[in-house]
Amino acid sequence: MTFVRACGLSELEEDTPKRVELDGTPVSLVQTEGEVFAIHDICSHANVSLAEGEVDDCHIECWLHGSRFDLRSGKPDALPATRPVPVYPVKIEGDDVLVSLTQES
Repeated sequence: MTFVRACGLSELEEDTPKRVELDGTPVSLVQTEGEVFAIHDICSHANVSLAEGEVDDCHIECWLHGSRFDLRSGKPDALPATRPVPVYPVKIEGDDVLVSLTQES
């Protein structure tokens, strides 16, 4: 599994999504509940950035129609989205947030 640097850990604010692009892939990084999560940044229902939404209880909510996605699995738990979005493995090395674009199962 190949990891690439996404940003510095010090650049993340608790419960505030940060959009980055890794090898042309839009990714939303979220630090919440003592962990950092990486989830595909485009809502599976509408072609909008999830990083513009709000984070609550380990979920990110799409600002456009209110679909909520679990940051751990990418699965939606609120309509209108019915398809999950990819989530990506994250590891922290010092102040570096590293992400692998290989999807977790």
